[in-house]
Amino acid sequence: MDFILPPTLPAGGIPWEKVLPPLIPRLNGTYGQYKWSPTLLIPETDNTSSAEVNCDDSGFTVQVDVKDFNPEDLMVKVIGDFVEVQGKHEEKKKDGPGFTTRQFNRRYRIPKGVHTMALESAVSPDGILIISAPMLQTENSRTLT
Repeated sequence: MDFILPPTLPAGGIPWEKVLPPLIPRLNGTYGQYKWSPTLLIPETDNTSSAEVNCDDSGFTVQVDVKDFNPEDLMVKVIGDFVEVQGKHEEKKKDGPGFTTRQFNRRYRIPKGVHTMALESAVSPDGILIISAPMLQTENSRTLT
């Protein structure tokens, strides 16, 4: 059996809501008191990423929303071609024993031509971690005065 594949995927990804119902028709409808729908099988996309990455002639910038973390809860380090951001916050529960822990790890690839030794990071007053580094100066890009 030959399958004809589209030349490219749609911008929003695979339209699962159109693909799954014909493949699994028995999941549509009810079974006893339970209602089934193909939307239960549709993978959810992770659009909760709160980071913005930019790289242009002026340099490389990453902005990460870290409102739930104190600056001392964050660690930024360069490992190879990546900048790694880690955050871990623990606080004692107010209404009993135990702790509440929040943590995350993110890695961003550093593009070629970025001066990694000049990488800086700072947290803005509104809780945005800003990581920035300039582009390396090359012989052709130096300005003569």
